[in-house]
Amino acid sequence: MENFIEKEIEIGGKSLILQTGKLGKQASGSVTVRHGDNVVLVTACISPTPREGIDFFPLIVDYEERLYAAGKIPGGFFKREGRPSEKEILRSRLIDRSIRPLFPHSLRNDVQIVAKVLAADPDFPPDIAAMVGASAALSISPIPFSGPIGAVRIGYLDGKFILNPSYVEIDEGMLDLIVAASEDAIIMVEAGAKEAPEELIIEALGYAHQEIRRIIQLQKFLIESCGQPKLEIPETVPPSDLVAAVEREVRSRIKEAIKIADKKQREESLALIDQEVRAKLAVDFPEQDLLVQEIERQILKEETRRMILEEGVRPDGRRTEEIRPISCEVGILPRVHGCGLFTRGQTQVLTILTLGAIGEVQIIEGLGIEEYKRYMHHYNFPPFSVGEVRPLRGPGRREIGHGALAERALLPVIPSQDDFPYTIRLVSEVLESNGSTSMASVCGSTLALMDAGVPIKTPIAGIAMGLIKEGDKVAVLTDIQGMEDALGDMDFKVAGSSKGITALQMDMKITGIDLEILKKALAQAREARLFILEKIKETIPAPRPELNPNAPRVLVMDIDTDKIREVIGPGGKVIKKIIEDTGAVIDIEQTGRVFITAPTADACQKAKQQIDLLVGDVEIGSVYMGKVTRLASYGAFIEIAPGKEGLLHISQVSDKRVGKIEDLFKVGDQVLVKVVKIDEQHRIGLSRKGLSDDMSPTAGIRGKKEFPDRKG
Repeated sequence: MENFIEKEIEIGGKSLILQTGKLGKQASGSVTVRHGDNVVLVTACISPTPREGIDFFPLIVDYEERLYAAGKIPGGFFKREGRPSEKEILRSRLIDRSIRPLFPHSLRNDVQIVAKVLAADPDFPPDIAAMVGASAALSISPIPFSGPIGAVRIGYLDGKFILNPSYVEIDEGMLDLIVAASEDAIIMVEAGAKEAPEELIIEALGYAHQEIRRIIQLQKFLIESCGQPKLEIPETVPPSDLVAAVEREVRSRIKEAIKIADKKQREESLALIDQEVRAKLAVDFPEQDLLVQEIERQILKEETRRMILEEGVRPDGRRTEEIRPISCEVGILPRVHGCGLFTRGQTQVLTILTLGAIGEVQIIEGLGIEEYKRYMHHYNFPPFSVGEVRPLRGPGRREIGHGALAERALLPVIPSQDDFPYTIRLVSEVLESNGSTSMASVCGSTLALMDAGVPIKTPIAGIAMGLIKEGDKVAVLTDIQGMEDALGDMDFKVAGSSKGITALQMDMKITGIDLEILKKALAQAREARLFILEKIKETIPAPRPELNPNAPRVLVMDIDTDKIREVIGPGGKVIKKIIEDTGAVIDIEQTGRVFITAPTADACQKAKQQIDLLVGDVEIGSVYMGKVTRLASYGAFIEIAPGKEGLLHISQVSDKRVGKIEDLFKVGDQVLVKVVKIDEQHRIGLSRKGLSDDMSPTAGIRGKKEFPDRKG
């Protein structure tokens, strides 16, 4: 193939190979990335014409995992992949957030990136290859793009950094940090950590940037070899007379409107200004509504940023490092297992916790080994939280991304399954939104967990940092509100404990920032985090000593693996009967560990007693409370444990003569019996002689439970 080009370098001890000119040649740009045994095809396409009537850049990023890449056939009836998984959506967002700031502001053509995993390394994640491929495909295409960029993952294990670590190294290490950057600046950061100190994060970012520069050089070879001329995207410059007219009408009014602290009142004031100005200018500038609104937005942005940089005052009157008023509440809902209400300014999140049996974990089918999640966080953003009207639908990419970030922030402090044998689900309902609902969800989750009595290792809080940068003038903002996010240059979310960071997420609207600004943002975020943690501790200093009474109870026991089949029984008959009798949920692992979950501790004990009887050996001389299952002329068959039945012969009922067995017992009666014989065929002989002089079926069992522990 005459147009085939390939270039290779070594990254993290594995080859990173970029190829183009062989696959997907009709795309605007197509690159195959191989890193280890991961092979990802990434294509970039652009529509021939801009989309009319929009004021945003229509970028679509789709990351796809097909199970053939790991030698698997999908489960389910249709045997093919369906809608994107949560992991695919999160990886699509990683690519999107890394490249979006590098497109021209005026680009209105549809651009689509498709990253398709063709082969999956079972030991290493393929997302870094997809991110590098997206940059390379865009860079060699005619699509306007201010790249290339590179991406790496940094782990930290045994006191040293690991470049592009394996799944095992990620799981065992302190840090899982993904960084995307250009040669000069960091553009995107995504991280989970086990209470990592800020200094370690900064050091890891510096190390990542060094390696990223090598990946960028690799892409430059492709660009020099086969890069296409970039499309010219004309800048939309509004007529100078229209700009002057809008300036005269709105600048002074906008200056006053942005000082209104209340979000709703400020938005209403700005909407009124827009409505009046468009109506007034419609005579001299007909059909220019979109341009008028664009000029207004630019003036709003300029005045907001000027006020922050020059006056040190934010739209709601706060200083750059000031946090909005905070309130925390717990236990405000009946019946739920735990809840926390966290309010910061006009952002309010209610998080509800539910505890369930271990068997209620979420099963995840993916390219790696089958995974499960026993701790889940789901985030909902209803339209009323911002005063809007729109149909309720399933969670979108934003909701899934915010939920995953909050989940990641709490994961390091969630107790292990051995210490807390429950499935844990948190749901954060956003009730009001004016910036940083994901970090409010982190705080609400901490409150709900402690309210339920979940023994988390330490409280976690989160804060969102912002940035206004004009030349050498820089303002790092603590606790940004929605307006500062929309008109600012950075959204940097930081969550952690008093000891260190557990989650990071940074997105840029400019082409990147340097490490010094990041260092300042992390230091400011730490101060804010410690302040919020104190507010949480004032409300609830520690997890409640006892589980919420509405939560189910769990009892854990271990049985011999050879006895598992006896507990389950043929076709699950035995375990189903225990569940029916006790109301418990029973989960058995292959190791022989048994989890019994029930509404009450008594129900757990009742199920345990039945399992003890099943796995224990029936011994001669043991006494059991049994149940009559059937009658014969020669005696009664008594179930002394689920699946274990013995014969109470009519001659063994009493020392006195017995006429008909039906005169004494009926099916369902509880009868106290002793094991007196076990023959070679394991048939069990029972007797009531000597147990009681009272001939009633329930004689001698006052206060005893059905199928109690056997006693000699």
